[in-house]
Amino acid sequence: MLFPRQAGILLHPTSLPGRYGIGEIGPEAHRWLAHLNTMSQKMWQVLPLGPTGYGDSPYQTLSTFAGNTMLISFDSLRDEGLLREEDIRDFPTFPESHVDYGPVLTARADVLHQVAKSFARRASASLKAGWMQFCEDETNWLEDYALFATLKKKHGGGPWTQWPEPLRSRQPAALSAARKEHATEIKYSKILQFLFFHQWSSLRREAKKRGISIIGDIPIFVAHDSADVWCRPDLFFMEKDGQPSVIAGVPPDYFSQTGQRWGNPLYRWEMHEKENFAWWIARLKS
Repeated sequence: MLFPRQAGILLHPTSLPGRYGIGEIGPEAHRWLAHLNTMSQKMWQVLPLGPTGYGDSPYQTLSTFAGNTMLISFDSLRDEGLLREEDIRDFPTFPESHVDYGPVLTARADVLHQVAKSFARRASASLKAGWMQFCEDETNWLEDYALFATLKKKHGGGPWTQWPEPLRSRQPAALSAARKEHATEIKYSKILQFLFFHQWSSLRREAKKRGISIIGDIPIFVAHDSADVWCRPDLFFMEKDGQPSVIAGVPPDYFSQTGQRWGNPLYRWEMHEKENFAWWIARLKS
């Protein structure tokens, strides 16, 4: 099969310019598409866009299905009436040359929390309907991820293997109690996921209109400290205490005399096969 020859550029959205400490998927991303169009570029390759954990690597995300809400555009939120100028009047000034992840993520998280908190009051009827539909369409991963993200925050950001045993092993009574106790924060997490995918969908539509393909990036492995492993440990080689029994890495080579230990749990492919690879199919569709 022959394919037309095309050119493109790799750029993670965090590298886009912006006023709020990190690149976003709002107006600057849309302007980037216009630049690509001017340069006759037909492809935009992005790195993984999942929520990052310790180290801020897009290849060690807290979920293979969720989006990184730190990429939500403040300007787009303001355009839709979800954010007001007074909400960001005291937002810190950050360097333009690089992302200072720690302070940036803390400052942005505070703003996004207020956006989620006021969503019911400020969102238009169409946005509320979109959020309800999103929750219904994405329930297979959204419910578990929102609970995972909330519990992680409540436990100081520590890995799920350090949570109390009933939560670590997902005992039904403990999960039910946690959902009731943290219902508000879980709801906020779901709202922010909706807003990420709402803006990302708008960007994808713009790319399609300009004839530009967005090329995704799916790491072969998932992070041990992720909702994926916490929710489905049976799909991975795991010990009873939640630690992986075998992990991914590479032997010694030209780049490292001692090899590398990546720490990602390996897949139990026979378990995936029993489910007709449903987890992988869902991952590739997301």
